[in-house]
Amino acid sequence: MKQLVQDFKTGELMVVEVPPPAVGPGELLVRNAFSLVSAGTERSTVEMGQASLLGKARKRPDLVKQVFDTVRREGLSATINKVQSRLDQWKALGYATAGTVIEVGEGVTDFAPGDRVACGGQDRASHAEFVAVPQNLCAKIPDGIAFEHAAFTTLGAIALHGVRQADVRLGETVAVIGLGLVGQLVVQLLKASGCRVVGWDPQPGACALAGVEAGEPDSADAVIIAAATDSSEPLQLAAQLCRDRGRVVMVGLTGMEIPRDIFYRKELDFRLSRSYGPGRYDPVYEDKGVDYPIGYVRWTEQRNMDAFLQLLAAKKLYLAPLVTHVFPIAAAPKAYALITGTKPEHFVGVLLQYPKSEIRSQQPVTTTTPRSAVVLGVIGAGNYAQGVLLPLFKASKDVTLATVCTATGAKAEKTREKFGFQNSTTDWRAVIADKAINTVLVATRHNLHAEIVCAALRAGKTVFCEKPLCLRPEELDEIIKTGNDRLMVGFNRRFAPFAAQVRKLSPPLVMRYRVSVQPLPHGHWVSDPDVGGGRILGEVCHFVDFLQFAARSKPVRVFAQGFGTDNVQVSLRFADGSVGSVDYFDVADAALAKEQIEVFGGGQHLVVTDFRDKGQPEQIRKFIEAVKSGGPMPIPLEEIVASTRATFAVLASQHTGQAIEV
Repeated sequence: MKQLVQDFKTGELMVVEVPPPAVGPGELLVRNAFSLVSAGTERSTVEMGQASLLGKARKRPDLVKQVFDTVRREGLSATINKVQSRLDQWKALGYATAGTVIEVGEGVTDFAPGDRVACGGQDRASHAEFVAVPQNLCAKIPDGIAFEHAAFTTLGAIALHGVRQADVRLGETVAVIGLGLVGQLVVQLLKASGCRVVGWDPQPGACALAGVEAGEPDSADAVIIAAATDSSEPLQLAAQLCRDRGRVVMVGLTGMEIPRDIFYRKELDFRLSRSYGPGRYDPVYEDKGVDYPIGYVRWTEQRNMDAFLQLLAAKKLYLAPLVTHVFPIAAAPKAYALITGTKPEHFVGVLLQYPKSEIRSQQPVTTTTPRSAVVLGVIGAGNYAQGVLLPLFKASKDVTLATVCTATGAKAEKTREKFGFQNSTTDWRAVIADKAINTVLVATRHNLHAEIVCAALRAGKTVFCEKPLCLRPEELDEIIKTGNDRLMVGFNRRFAPFAAQVRKLSPPLVMRYRVSVQPLPHGHWVSDPDVGGGRILGEVCHFVDFLQFAARSKPVRVFAQGFGTDNVQVSLRFADGSVGSVDYFDVADAALAKEQIEVFGGGQHLVVTDFRDKGQPEQIRKFIEAVKSGGPMPIPLEEIVASTRATFAVLASQHTGQAIEV
């Protein structure tokens, strides 16, 4: 299918052929008819991608700080590689579309194939022929509404939520600053609410298009800012337009230096409007489809989308004058040349149109018969896979990169191009079905590991699964039942250069492993117990495995205590009498070294602080050699199982407050 992307490294805009998305649980697969270009938001995104590295740094000082922290922890060379890997990506553009449902995922009950729907969501409702969108980000289009007008729904929901935040009343005077696309929609919604509307915009003709006059100082009961500028002048103007105790609502994106004196003297109320409304940025609502009870949250983002469409159906809104340009998807870069160009060409609503094509079923991937010992299929290609694992596999002459699979076609195709895979797909089962592929790397989000690993092992593949192996004990049991021991898990610390020195100490050992991490961003998928399983399963497993490796003995007893989800002290006893502890926490200063290991035994000791080589190169080398020779895996299956069961015991002990026998 065709999709518009931006190469974030070069800034180039391209329409590329990528695999269509696979529909997941709770999602709709939609054939787009039209998508709407959000000029303000997307212009900022495109300009960010087109900026130099220094320009990108100036726009995102928060990321610059992360880069310096990484340099301190991992060294300059590793940081440069990580930054370059993250820049060398295709970014999907667009977040407002309208089209027809052609397939629904498991658990979808309110939509069916053939439904006409409006869709929203960055990285979901993209400028592409086909999109897979969670059901709570979709709304049915009433009869009589054209697709080109329904494509305005997401922007309409943004405007509508801004109006709701202004808490307007019938007969009030409301000023709108910024009469671009969102501002024009705000004006129409305010008029439909019975308000008198005044406006302000530097572009000639903007007020005339909206049908409003310029506002006077102290005249407005409320002001809605829909402008896009780095300047704080819109806030200053809003304060002048507002009467005493008026309301100022920020819908757009401007400078945020609030003029305190006039806000204080008028006792103005300043409010922010969060995109489409309640539910936005909540993965439980957006990704899992869990709605908010209407008695507690009347207007969610989906209900705002529905309300906008109902106003369209009732002819309370008139969008035809706002459609100024329509481009076929093949000419999409011209649309962006229009919105980012310096030529004074007038535009408001810019639409992309899609042909009514049938989705082409993804053909089974076929790998050219190679001479390499390892024919690799990769399922999942996130930052760690692309920054660490794939370069190591690619560097080996014994590896053929056959097929890469990711959740989105754009990412799959970019990864194929970047690393030289033969094929790309969004269907992981196609990777398993390819008989030429003998080795599978699983690097998806954690909740998918067990299912994919089981399928690959049953198909007779050799499997490298990035940690954790699974999220539940019953999943581990299913993996064992496959009867295929050609399994490797990414417990790389035991392959680090210093690890062999630990083995020279005479047991029983006393071991301490201290790990200081930075807090995860709010809503990060790793923290979701159903998706990432949390950091204990996702990361502490590393350190439990290393202690097992150092002791050369299996853990038999685990006690854990802590607070929150990312702060835990773990005490382990091993079968040979060795004891070990893992302190894992996110409450220290960022300047503290991330990892420190102390091992004592036989009158000797070893201390390692913040090592740079964490063992990945040796781990991958040994794995490739094992596949090539048919010899045993670098980590025996019984040790993988023991480490995984001990990590499950950490969670159980923390929950019960009791020591757990493993």
